[in-house]
Amino acid sequence: MCRLIGAVSRHPDTIRDLFADDLEPFLDLACEHGDGWGMAVRTPDATVESVKEPEPAYGERLRPLLDTSTTDAVLLHLRMASPGFPVSGSNTHPFGDSDMAFAHNGDFSPADALDEVIGSDLLASAGGETDSERFYLAVRRRVDDGVDPAKAIIQAAQDIRALASRFVSLNCLLLTAGGLYAYTEHDPHSEVIGRRGAGYFGLRYRTTEDGRVIVASTGWHQPEPEWEALPERHVLELTPGSLARTVHRG
Repeated sequence: MCRLIGAVSRHPDTIRDLFADDLEPFLDLACEHGDGWGMAVRTPDATVESVKEPEPAYGERLRPLLDTSTTDAVLLHLRMASPGFPVSGSNTHPFGDSDMAFAHNGDFSPADALDEVIGSDLLASAGGETDSERFYLAVRRRVDDGVDPAKAIIQAAQDIRALASRFVSLNCLLLTAGGLYAYTEHDPHSEVIGRRGAGYFGLRYRTTEDGRVIVASTGWHQPEPEWEALPERHVLELTPGSLARTVHRG
């Protein structure tokens, strides 16, 4: 299982300053979630730029980027590889291109459950083998067909519930030129939940006084009411600049 964190702000800043006090507690999770890291940012020309490595986040490459990259919208992913999916660059999150970046926390099986939804043309663009990349491609299929990103995520999650034989969690972050989207859903009867605890797959978010909104997986102290839980099967849409927050019901 993986860990996710994302942020939007009123004005561009370094990634370290966007995450502020939450950055180091999040990166500490790489001691367990050490099968790769990936980061995506919104650029000044309103495109999406990603970088990722199939190595722990405490390696040498990530930290300089956190101090020098500036943006007003970012997502960061720490990977714990699901059994059967190799640790490799092609299986490392986020998935996407200059239009969007997608990161997932969880798994479903079989990994090819969404192949008919995705279509052979888009499926041919897959770089790796993971179920997570196919979740991304199912979202991408709908966005390319003109569906709003929030609705595209909800519809792709519905397809997984209908077509997969099982799933643990469908938590994900999607970054586009327009903003950041967060979705949360998990199977409360999964064996993973039994081992990890009921709150392990929650997504929470908070707004800071200095003009940032942060959304993240659990794993460090996130006190209420400062941190608010995102309801299951809902999408949180965050807009950089205005900090507009919209919660879409699935």
